[in-house]
Amino acid sequence: MLIASTFLLYDFTPEASLNGWTIVDDVVMGGRSNGRMYINESGNGVFEGSVSLENNGGFSSIRYAFRKIDSSPYSSFALRLKGDGKKYQLRVRSIRDQYYSYVKDFETTGLWETIIIPFNEMYPAFRGRKLNIKNYDGSEMMEISLLIGNKTEESFQLEIDRIELR
Repeated sequence: MLIASTFLLYDFTPEASLNGWTIVDDVVMGGRSNGRMYINESGNGVFEGSVSLENNGGFSSIRYAFRKIDSSPYSSFALRLKGDGKKYQLRVRSIRDQYYSYVKDFETTGLWETIIIPFNEMYPAFRGRKLNIKNYDGSEMMEISLLIGNKTEESFQLEIDRIELR
């Protein structure tokens, strides 16, 4: 049996719907950060906003929830994006009600690039604390997130073309 070398998790296009994508900012804890997401004229997803440290805040994120995927044939995420030179996190959950996420930081250059994030480099974390659990095994997933939380007040913009499994 031949297995596809890539799996398109999400492709942003001018016709793409943002159903399934939600903003989760630090306002859930009383913070004042503000993120938004939209499809731009080029058909790319744009996650932008500002991070505030007021009221113990400090993060903004977008989450994409989907039906469970058997991701065992793959070993990494491939994110085609254009950042703003800032650090972000990719997060994944095996099951939606899991209290922790598997996390990996990545830096952006300000240019279009493909960021490769191996599953086995994603460590378990809850509220910024690393947990004493094995790294992500990549066998299944139900939610991914992109988060900015660099412990500084800043504006941000991340333009996303597509997210694949490889």
